[in-house]
Amino acid sequence: MNTNDLMNAASSLPNDFPRLPDMDGIQQLIADRLKPRVTAIDLDGEYPQDFLQSLGAIGGFTGVVSPVYGGNGLGLSHTIEVMERTAKVCLSTAFLIWCQTACLRYLQLSDNDAVKSELLADLAGGRLLGGTGLSNTLKASTGIERALLKARRVAGGYAINGNLPWVSNLGQGHYFVTGCPLENDGRLVFFVVDCSQPDFRLQDGAHFTALEGTGTLACQFRDCLISDHRVLAHAEESEAYMAKIKPGMMLAQMGMGLGLISSCIELIDSVSSTQASINQYLDDQADDLLQVLAPAHRETYRLAALLDNDPNAQVMPNVLKVRLAGGELSLRAAQAAMLHQGAKGYLAHSAAQRKLREAYFVAIVTPAIKHLRRELARLNPPTH
Repeated sequence: MNTNDLMNAASSLPNDFPRLPDMDGIQQLIADRLKPRVTAIDLDGEYPQDFLQSLGAIGGFTGVVSPVYGGNGLGLSHTIEVMERTAKVCLSTAFLIWCQTACLRYLQLSDNDAVKSELLADLAGGRLLGGTGLSNTLKASTGIERALLKARRVAGGYAINGNLPWVSNLGQGHYFVTGCPLENDGRLVFFVVDCSQPDFRLQDGAHFTALEGTGTLACQFRDCLISDHRVLAHAEESEAYMAKIKPGMMLAQMGMGLGLISSCIELIDSVSSTQASINQYLDDQADDLLQVLAPAHRETYRLAALLDNDPNAQVMPNVLKVRLAGGELSLRAAQAAMLHQGAKGYLAHSAAQRKLREAYFVAIVTPAIKHLRRELARLNPPTH
């Protein structure tokens, strides 16, 4: 089976699934403007801002935004496909696309029409860039860690205090969405932060073994005022809002995993003609990985269609399962690619060792494998 056969089979969708518009322009942009810079992004920490802006200009972010606000209305399916194609080349950049489109979807699903009118079109078109700072919010809401921010109600909005250790796709002039408990209340408030606003500061944070070029910075809030017109959900709205945004936020991360796994299968296939005699003794072959990738691929797009039709669709157990499969299979595929490539996969600029590092990110980004297993265990407690 050649590489094209593998990829066509892996990306096959049910016959009744709506086909997405032609993506030749996006694919060409990836080839021309991203592929030559992968090493600089990975090893030098280069942030591909111009690529993101160009991708936005040709509609790469518009799936999760309604046409009223400059989107194409094609939903999560469009977003996941753009990420999947990008992740085959550079997972760091696919992650940035997830940050941008997650931010967009949070705004789109809010009832705050004023902030939608202000920001959605420019974010959708790549004229503004944005991130998502909900990792701590999600983990604190399930008791995994303590809340790092707190909100105090003041006239016209909220005063925010605290520190987030890292939020990605940030810089001066960027925006991001986060949420935190209301002081003396405990319910969450979700809001948009302007990285250039007073009493808020970005700082260089940790350095990473992969995804260094993702504009990941620490965020400091010192009585930072968030006005009501930038609030996406007040305390009385936050439980329903969280339930609406959470499944799609998690599911969209599958764009990273699906693209990474496909590229690992390609790496395995690329040495099949010269090393098949020895590689046949390895546990995972290209066909083995494809057999588990294909159903995960179909399930991802099936769930995306359900959420596009109804953001409140009761699909969380299935989202947790497929997202867990994406993390586990990413590790399995990346290790297999490294072993099939052999010594040349260990070179500093080789794709195989980069894929291995990227796979660990898919496995630990919120929600990490351990968090996903915890949530599934809570949904299905063991019986005695």
